Amino acid sequence: MLQSLSISNFILIGSLETSFPEGLVIISGETGAGKSILLGALSLVLGAKADASMVGPRGENCIVEAVFGVDPEIRAFLEENDLPCADGELVLRRVVAKSGRSRSFANDEPVSLSLLQDMAGRLVDIHSQHQTLRLQDERFRMEALDLYAGCVPLRQSCSQAWGQVLSLQRELEDVRARAGSAAREQDYNQAQWEQLDRAQLQPGEVEELEIEQKQLAHAEEIKETLCAADTLLSADGTAPSMQLREVIRQLEKGARFIPSLGALAERLVSARVELDDIADEISALNQRTEVSPARLEAVEERLSLLYGLMKKHGVASVEELIAQRDRLADLLGEGTSLDARVQELEKELDSASERHLSLCGQLHEARLKAAAPFGQAIEAQLKALELDHAAFEVSLQESAPGMYGADKVQFLFASARGAALRDVAQVASGGELSRIMLSLKATMARFKRMPTLVFDEIDSGVSGSVADKMGSLVCGMGRDMQVFAITHLPQVAAKGSAHYLVTKSQDFTSMHLLDHEGRVQELARMLSGASITPAAVANARVLLDA
Repeated sequence: MLQSLSISNFILIGSLETSFPEGLVIISGETGAGKSILLGALSLVLGAKADASMVGPRGENCIVEAVFGVDPEIRAFLEENDLPCADGELVLRRVVAKSGRSRSFANDEPVSLSLLQDMAGRLVDIHSQHQTLRLQDERFRMEALDLYAGCVPLRQSCSQAWGQVLSLQRELEDVRARAGSAAREQDYNQAQWEQLDRAQLQPGEVEELEIEQKQLAHAEEIKETLCAADTLLSADGTAPSMQLREVIRQLEKGARFIPSLGALAERLVSARVELDDIADEISALNQRTEVSPARLEAVEERLSLLYGLMKKHGVASVEELIAQRDRLADLLGEGTSLDARVQELEKELDSASERHLSLCGQLHEARLKAAAPFGQAIEAQLKALELDHAAFEVSLQESAPGMYGADKVQFLFASARGAALRDVAQVASGGELSRIMLSLKATMARFKRMPTLVFDEIDSGVSGSVADKMGSLVCGMGRDMQVFAITHLPQVAAKGSAHYLVTKSQDFTSMHLLDHEGRVQELARMLSGASITPAAVANARVLLDA
């Protein structure tokens, strides 16, 4: 329920803070006092569109804050959206700047406008004169019938089943497209993969072949160089190694007199060993080096193949060619797996569609069973509201299976005896629409936990005993839930458990709770107009006491 409302600098409301009780809360006031502004402020904090015109003259922004009691359903919603729930309350706040931009908060946590609107639908249902347009809304008609039939859980299951059908259809369409693309490219990818696979690619191969190609291309020059070096290092008697051996021998002789010559001799021994190793390696290289035009041709052919493949596939290395080969292998394998996945999805879709159609059938049977008694219940309610010759029926028509089943729900109405039943939105007058909508809301409230209801002049177009009976109906709803009724009719206002008066002074709107005598005076004004007569006051007391 709405516990309190705080408004600051909203259009003509400078500052307003008030709390509300349970039951039926009446709001009244003269035309132009600002009842619509008050309702606009409540709509704003519940997620209505904001604009700069809402900011009053007393500041740079306007602020509207509403405090709601939290029931288990709202608490679960807050937890699901990671919002705090302190002290069993939900505080919604909307701040609108002069630029027209707004910010929304739930328990001091910033929230998106869509989330605010989602919460609002669970907290308050504002029923204005224009909400009779909802009678044209297929979802509203279906919700009313399903509540009466007790098949809301079944409809939710149907909605989930339909969601699964749509999800499987989207996935199947996507997989079929991918499978078709894979099939079209199958031969091309197969040829590409086979060419790369035959190449027997090895990481680092190009670098090694380029080095070998360079050596083979200059093999004669290399062979000549190695032969010369080998001859110089191994010539008998004149080889550097033999000469070093003689130098070492002489230094060792002199070391008897100059000890440092021994160290020099040892260093030369190490140099001679290193020189012998170098000579051996040069000799081995010389023996291994061959002039081989055949090998050179083979290397150049291999390099040409690899260069061609890299150019063809737009890559710069053999490693990238290997990655391309593996990717093609994956694509070839994926084509097979996609075909299998298509078959799996087709089976899953058939099963999901069968389940959805089964739920549609169950929904249809439940709705068909409830349609006649629901129509009779609304018709009886309308007659109690003095539409004595009213006829109201609920018609079910077949429609394409969807989220809410395979039914189209119509409300048919006739106000005169013997008149043909037609769509209610096309034949009912304004006063009749108000009574029909009120009857529907009252009936729906018996079958579900309704949010706080706000009736904005639901009694427009009616008066006298009809207004009294509408007031009784609204009052009856107020026994089980919180109901706000913005009204001009004293017959309705007298039935409230609390009565708030909206007034306008010096171009600013305010609202205050009336005591018993204040209610008498306000009811008298509603009965007689600006000039309150003793008879009107007496009549007001009778209404209020009743």
